[in-house]
Amino acid sequence: MEEITRELVRALLPPRDPGGHKGTFGRVYVYGGSVGYTGAPVYAGEAAVRTGSGLVYVGVPGEVYPIVAARCDAAMAHPVPPDPAALRERMAGCGAVLLGPGLGRAPETERAVLALLRDLEQPVVLDADGINAVSAHIDELDNRRGVTVLTPHEGEFARLNGSFPGDRREQVAEAFARRHGCVLVLKGPGTLVAGADGRLFRNTTGNCGMAKGGSGDVLAGMILSLLGQGAGPVEAAVCAVWLHGRAGDLAARELTAYAMAPSDLLRWLPAAFHSLDQ
Repeated sequence: MEEITRELVRALLPPRDPGGHKGTFGRVYVYGGSVGYTGAPVYAGEAAVRTGSGLVYVGVPGEVYPIVAARCDAAMAHPVPPDPAALRERMAGCGAVLLGPGLGRAPETERAVLALLRDLEQPVVLDADGINAVSAHIDELDNRRGVTVLTPHEGEFARLNGSFPGDRREQVAEAFARRHGCVLVLKGPGTLVAGADGRLFRNTTGNCGMAKGGSGDVLAGMILSLLGQGAGPVEAAVCAVWLHGRAGDLAARELTAYAMAPSDLLRWLPAAFHSLDQ
C-alpha cells in the first residue's frame, strides 16, 4: 500500500495546456438530484468546474431544475429529457459521467441507472444513490465495458459487499476492486483507493470537519473532472482524494472542524491546488 502524498499528486495530476480552450479540458455530465436533495448535484457540478473541467453539464428532474439552476454558477443545469435515448445522447458527448448524487431511490430511478451503466462506454463514477442502485445488481458492475469508479462510505460499501470491512479495510477494498474490475474509493479516515490491478493507496489529508452531508458530492465531482481531463481512473481518484482532503484541512484551519461546511471545500480548492507548488 502506498500513501498519497503531495509529491505523488503533483506527479499524477493531468498537465494544463497554457494554450488550451474549454474544449481542451473535457466535457463531463452529472446526473442526480431529486426533491429534498437539490444540493448534491450542485456541489458535484461546481466541484468539477473548480477541478478544471472545461464544460460541466448537470441533468436533474424537471421538478427541481429551477432550484438547481439558480444555485449553479459555471456548471450548466438542465431538466433531464423524458426520453432515455435523448439522455444517453447528451451523455455520449461527454468524456465521463457521474451517476447518483441526490438521485433518490425510486424504482424507476434505479432502473435508469442500471440501463445507463449497460449503455455508456465512457468512464462512469457511481456515488450515493448510484451505488445503492447497483448494490442489489452487482453483476451489472461486473459486466460493464467501460471504467467504473465507486465512491462509497462504509455503510454503502457494506450493502455493496455484503459485509462491513471492520479492521480489514485494506484487504477487503483491494479484493473488491480486483473481483469486480473497478476502482474503489472507500471513504472515511484514511480514505482508500483500490484499483482492479491490485494497486492500493491510503490518503493522508482530511479531517472530521468533512464528515457532513455534501462532502462526498464534492469528491465525486472532482474525480469526474479529472477523468474528463484524461486522467486514468486510479490517478483521478488518488489526486481527487488528496486535494479534497487538503481543501478540508485548509478550511478547518480557518473555520474549525465544527463550523466548516461542504461549500467551504469548494472555496478552499484553489488554495489546495496552489499548495501543490509549495
